[in-house]
Amino acid sequence: MKRIIVTIDGPAASGKEKISKYISKKWKLKHLDSGILYRQLALIFLKNKVDIKNIKQVKKKLLEIDNVSFKKSREIRTQMISDLSSKIAVYNCVRVFVNKLQYDFVNKNKKTQRFVIDGRDIGSVVFKNADLKLYIEVNAEIRAKRRYKQLIDSGEKSIYPKILRDIKLRDKKDKLRKNSPLIIPKGAYIIDNNSSFKSTVNQINKLLQKI
Repeated sequence: MKRIIVTIDGPAASGKEKISKYISKKWKLKHLDSGILYRQLALIFLKNKVDIKNIKQVKKKLLEIDNVSFKKSREIRTQMISDLSSKIAVYNCVRVFVNKLQYDFVNKNKKTQRFVIDGRDIGSVVFKNADLKLYIEVNAEIRAKRRYKQLIDSGEKSIYPKILRDIKLRDKKDKLRKNSPLIIPKGAYIIDNNSSFKSTVNQINKLLQKI
């Protein structure tokens, strides 16, 4: 079976996970959400009281970690973990660690050769030779409203203006960071996810039919 890799890049709260899950289900591709790995690391650092401003402590803890869960949980979906994962993602050692987890996920997976992987540097850095690269585009206000609803639905108190400020700040940090900045990957198709989900997947299905 030919290996197929579809990458989904885009800014925070742009709908990458929902889109990836849709592709996974409809087109029978194995889904990997790289954001979960950063969040799981953030949770590990938090529980072990690692000073994330101290790069030596961060590197030391990374060497001690022998297992990172690929599973989503309510514990890693809090705003605190989201903010913490954003802060550790700027470190090259953290990105190298997470990238290795992703390479192993693809290369050591004996059950499937078809993958859809989402994140912020998947098509630009991690899997540059992917069969199809997608970049999800949504304006900040719509992303903030969607994130606000997500947090409220999960039972977490939230304030829309703060979420909007955080998203804009996250965008700035992601685009300006030294290691693996958020960019539109070379050869990627830009997907407009500002309107209905049906409109979004119609754009995507037309592209997937070609690979």
